[in-house]
Amino acid sequence: MAEGINRYSKLIETIFFKNYKKGMKEVRFEREDLISTAKELKIDLPKNLGDVVYSFRYRAALPEAIGKTAPEGSEWVIRLIGQAKYMFSLSDMPRIVPSKIYAETKIPDATPGIIARYAFNDEQALLAKLRYNRLVDIFTGITCYSLQNHLRTTVPGMGQIETDELYVGLDKKGVHYIIPVQAKGGSDQLGVVQIEQDCAMCRIKFPNLICVPVAAQFMGRDLIALFSFELTDKGLTVNAEKHYLLVDPKNLSEEELELYKKRTD
Repeated sequence: MAEGINRYSKLIETIFFKNYKKGMKEVRFEREDLISTAKELKIDLPKNLGDVVYSFRYRAALPEAIGKTAPEGSEWVIRLIGQAKYMFSLSDMPRIVPSKIYAETKIPDATPGIIARYAFNDEQALLAKLRYNRLVDIFTGITCYSLQNHLRTTVPGMGQIETDELYVGLDKKGVHYIIPVQAKGGSDQLGVVQIEQDCAMCRIKFPNLICVPVAAQFMGRDLIALFSFELTDKGLTVNAEKHYLLVDPKNLSEEELELYKKRTD
């Protein structure tokens, strides 16, 4: 994996500086640039070319040389701008990282044992835990129903995107919501670009529903961070973050339940 990232780093760095000029806020490239530049550098590409870009969007940091060109307080991210078309773009919030100072809320774990045993990977396990413990409902205060897993669709101006899970929701007033969820486990990281894509997809596919984008991240085996977002004039911002610890019901004390009653939010 490290060898692959090193090869990808050299490739992506070369593509960036072929097109970058000082002061630029956007640097465009296409999938074809990966092929031609790899030939120049004599780098073997994977069969799945998309893995090169995916690695820097969700797993690895962009090369240090690229990072040094970003203004203070900003970082480069890679955005989709069409079918097999990409753009390095500056962002003030490239990665979504759980806070280390937030309180944990214990939730009696309702995940069926057989599901926990046979979930394929961290992401699958996380999505299952969200679903069986109704964590999206608890977090948003909306009654939610899973509509579709791993929705792949095309968004104008972005190309093909994928949403890990899509929920529809209903509140006490009868208002309907669409809730796209991005989930990350293991070494993968949540990125602002994914949330922007989900927002764009909801505007196109569900224009009459209120969009509440949500992201989930494993912080430990049973500790889950949940985030919700809103679009402001400054761009995408986090408007809520909660940490939920799934426990055996016997490990939730009366003292803790009394403490939760005193919380204001």
